[in-house]
Amino acid sequence: MINVFQKNLFWCCIVYTIFTPNVAAAQSKLDSYIRQGIESNQSINQQNFILEKNVYALGEAKSMFLPNVAFSTTYTKADGGRTIDIPVGDLMNNVYATLNQLTGSNSFPQLQNQRELLNPDNFYDAKFRITQPILNAELRYNKKIKSKQIDLQKTEVLLYKRELVKEIKTAYYNYLKATNAVQIYQSYLKLVTEGERVNKSLFDNGKINRTAVVRSQNEVSKIEAAIVEAIKTQESAQYYFNFLLNRPLSDDILVDEISDLPADDLLRADNISNREELSKLKIAKNIKEDLTGLAKSYLIPKIGANLDLGSQAFDWKFNRDSRYYLFGISLEWNLFASGKNNYRIKQTIAEQHAIASQTDYVEQQLFTELKVRQANMQRAIAQYHAAQSQLNTSQIYYHDMSKLYKEGMAIYIELLDAQNQWIDSQLQANIALFDTWISYSAIERANASFNIQ
Repeated sequence: MINVFQKNLFWCCIVYTIFTPNVAAAQSKLDSYIRQGIESNQSINQQNFILEKNVYALGEAKSMFLPNVAFSTTYTKADGGRTIDIPVGDLMNNVYATLNQLTGSNSFPQLQNQRELLNPDNFYDAKFRITQPILNAELRYNKKIKSKQIDLQKTEVLLYKRELVKEIKTAYYNYLKATNAVQIYQSYLKLVTEGERVNKSLFDNGKINRTAVVRSQNEVSKIEAAIVEAIKTQESAQYYFNFLLNRPLSDDILVDEISDLPADDLLRADNISNREELSKLKIAKNIKEDLTGLAKSYLIPKIGANLDLGSQAFDWKFNRDSRYYLFGISLEWNLFASGKNNYRIKQTIAEQHAIASQTDYVEQQLFTELKVRQANMQRAIAQYHAAQSQLNTSQIYYHDMSKLYKEGMAIYIELLDAQNQWIDSQLQANIALFDTWISYSAIERANASFNIQ
């Protein structure tokens, strides 16, 4: 009987060693999952498409500074409408008649008065128009705004990635917590199952009463139910973790061996300047400043040049006489708009003040979040040390009580109480360990210290 208890004690000690502090183990598998999650996350992919759209919008804004070439043509077929009378015969026939008398010939024929349509008939006009902006403040501010919108969207993508990293880490540690809980219960089930067998043997030999047998049977049933619950918790954690990685929910999860506390370097950090939320507000403020400049750009005249190269003639003729060019310089200056521009400027300035006020509030909010996360980690560390102390105490208590029970100096109820204390302390140590890592991930999120590739 002593060997049986020593054997089961050995199995439980293996579980206990999981929670004793060791040298920090590299979490290479978790890092690999984080990269996989970032690459496959649908929300991040959607934000990347928006970023791609903004890049194209900037390219469009830049192209507005370059020459624009357009081809256009018109063809006119007309009949009827207004006409103009040209008295060619009345003006020239008398002169031509005199010339014919003087020359004794008919070289100068008589002319008819003409009536011409004002609408051109069978007339075409085809041309290339080249336009080039020379001075246009609106185009300059539009380009600056589009460029800053790209920076804003890049920050938005980074914000999504940082939140995803936190969620992946939290889900990963919750899965490890559930997995270790299953292992603890399974190891304990071996112990109580063996205890049930031994108690039945002792009862059959008349050395103990039925109470010990009933209690040992109840303990086996309780642990079996606890294992089922722990497995379901493990499966739920597995499903959520795989969901974050956008892969089949039932895929196996490779785990790192984590047996020590995270570093405490972030407990003293108070820098939140790397938070993407603040970067977004800063970029938004700069965009509002550019919008103010855009609203004020009406004070600067718009100057442009245009050149037409074309051909126009009747009956589709194309020759030297039909070809032409027109070159011009245009100037547009908005001198009066009934106060519309001033109201627009005041709107953008008010929006700048609103963002500045919002930035101060968000800074205080984020700093408060950081301090709360740090306090949570300090509490988790304290709970871990307390759990470790309780684990050591319960192990010694169980070891002593098992010796007394084997020597017949303690009843089974006392041994069962020692076993329950030990299993509870193992579970609490398991929870406390991974709660510290979850708290550490929350601090990484709070001060944006995790390096996202």
